[in-house]
This record gives sequence, C-alpha cells and structure tokens, in this order.
Amino acid sequence: MKKTMIGLCGVLFILGIVGCSQTKETPSVDGEKLIRELWLNIKNNNWDVLENKIAYVFQSIHEDGTRDRDEEIELLKGLNLGEYTLDNFKTTQNKNVVIVSYIVSVHEMIDGTVLPTAFAQRLSVFQKSDNDWKWIAHANLNPMNK
Repeated sequence: MKKTMIGLCGVLFILGIVGCSQTKETPSVDGEKLIRELWLNIKNNNWDVLENKIAYVFQSIHEDGTRDRDEEIELLKGLNLGEYTLDNFKTTQNKNVVIVSYIVSVHEMIDGTVLPTAFAQRLSVFQKSDNDWKWIAHANLNPMNK
C-alpha cells in the first residue's frame, strides 16, 4: 500500500511538471503604461515614435465622426495638447489584443473647437505586432462644445 501511494504521488508529480511546462500563458500587458506612453508622445510631439505605434488599420471615433490612421495623426499634430490627468484605468486582454478604458481631463482643441476639460471616457485598443504593441482603435467620448 505504501509503495502504491509513493508511486501514485510520483506519477502525479511528474504529470504536474509536464502539464506546467507545456502551458503557455500570454504575459499580461500593462494597459495603463501603454496609454501613458501614448499621451506622453503626443504631448512631447514625438511624431516618429507615435506614427510607428499606430497600426495601418487604425480607426477612431469622436463626436464629429470617424478617422483613419492618417486623419488621426493629422488631428493629433494639431491638438496643442495642454495639461492632462489620466485615471480609472481598466485593462482587459485576450492573447494579442488589449483594451484599455480610462478617463481623462485635458485642455485640448479639435479642429478649432475647444473641448470641455471635465473628465471624459476614452477607450483604446492595442494589438501585438512582432515585439511591439500597435494602437488599432480609439474612442473619444468627450462631447464637443457647439
């Protein structure tokens, strides 16, 4: 009986090691870090870095409509981004896709329209490409002053 228990424990131990060594988990991504880097690059006019991080299939939506990659880059370059506060991050991930929702209070202007500085919801989506995360979608839920 004792030999059977020792043998059974040994088999379970080996199966546990084999099972753990074959499990491949996707490392979790710090969504807040991705967003903070994005905003810092916009604030500091790091356009080469930023353009390299925006996927060619990028799409955004703002109150005034949708934008593709080139239109969003043009908008970002014209923002004259002021001080901002980012908060309330929530990140979800499925393999190579990360979705980050957050709130932001920012002094900004879009297409000549000054936006309210109250906290507003934002949502960004990133996808793993080679060894880097690419920004593929963004929703700006800050209402524009009319």
